[in-house]
Parts: sequence; C-alpha cells; structure tokens
Amino acid sequence: MSEKKYAAVVLSAGRGTRMNSAVPKQYLDLEGKPVLYYSLRAFEQSMADEIVLVTGRDEIEYCQKEIVEKYGFTKVTSVTAGGKERYHSVFCGLTELNQSKKRPDYVMIHDGARPFLSNEIICRCVAAAEEFQACAAGMPVKDTIKIADDSLFAVETPQRNHVWQIQTPQAFAFPLIYQAYEELIKRERQGETFHVTDDAMALETICGQKVKLVEGSYENIKITTPEDLKLAKVFL
Repeated sequence: MSEKKYAAVVLSAGRGTRMNSAVPKQYLDLEGKPVLYYSLRAFEQSMADEIVLVTGRDEIEYCQKEIVEKYGFTKVTSVTAGGKERYHSVFCGLTELNQSKKRPDYVMIHDGARPFLSNEIICRCVAAAEEFQACAAGMPVKDTIKIADDSLFAVETPQRNHVWQIQTPQAFAFPLIYQAYEELIKRERQGETFHVTDDAMALETICGQKVKLVEGSYENIKITTPEDLKLAKVFL
C-alpha cells in the first residue's frame, strides 16, 4: 500500500450567472441529484484519501447536511468557505489541507460543476503529477481556433494540433502548488493584479513551471449554460 497521501479540492463556490438560474449551477438537479454530487462521488470512489469542499459561506450548512451527510461522503473532511475569485477559493482549500495533521503529497483541484469525472481521468492525472509534478486534464480542440483583436478581427490562426481545451482535475505536487498560490496571494495583497483562470496558469505565472497535458474526456464538460445541462442529461 502506498504511503503517499492524495487529496482533492472540489470547488463549489461559483454563482453561475450564465445559467440564468436562481440556483447555483453546482446544485441544479441532474437526474435526481445535485450536479456537485457526481464529482464528489468520483473522488470518494478513487485513490483520494481526503476531500476538501470549497463553497459559498452561506452554503456550508446546506452542503454538509444535504450533500456530504446525505450521500455518505466519508472522505470529505472539511466544507469551507471560498473567496471572491476562483483562485481565492483554491487557496482556501489548499490552506485547509496545509493545516492537516499529514499534508498531502499530491492534490487534485476540480470544478464541482464538472459531473462527468471518471476514475480513469483521476488515475491519469495522478500518474502525470507524480512524474512531472504538475498536470492538467484536457482534450485537443475539434474546431479551428481564431485569435481575435479588440475589434473582433481574426489576427492569428494557431495550428489546431497544438491547441487544447483545458479541463479539471488539475493535479500537482502539493508543496509546489501551495507555494505558488501562497506567493500569488501575497503579491496580490501588495498591489499586483492577476487574472488567473486555472491552477496551471497560477503555477506558470508565479513559478514558470511547465504543466503536462493529459487526456481528459470530451464528456468531461463544465455545466455553465442551460444547454450544458441538457447535454449532461443525455450523457447520463
């Protein structure tokens, strides 16, 4: 049995304004269960030893009682409040893990609005993190991509075989990603401005670390719009 500890940070603090719903997207009903249930179940059934769920401050009690306890997610050791932006919420989750009696060796960071996470994806991400220290799940794009200027004129067409759509989970050696986020938050408090949209970008921006891309799945979609929810029901 491996002595390494694996943890997951599942993000559920977003408001989902593009969903046009009063209910945050991660709590919408998907075939009788909230969207968030499916990603928590994937980690519950995986090699992960511990799960930290990061949610809105007003939703902690709901998540604890109506999701964690209701569905028996025993690996969820903490339900904690997130921050203003996604990267603030990630740091909140990492801080919880950093305060554990035994800090994890590797951590996976996942968006709770991606319900189609599989154990195969988790295993690929962990293996890549162990070998390369940092990785992100994703898939090659199917369409031709254009880079637009501020006036919406196409200025560049990158080679399609070099363009990936990035997903989660993204997996890292824990000390590496914690140090990157700690430095990012420190520099932000000193007045620097950051526009960090995923964890790989945080690591690239702060440490200049290369991030290995590993195969996710075209079904590993993020529930962002009403159309995504319809597609998710088809997948289920």
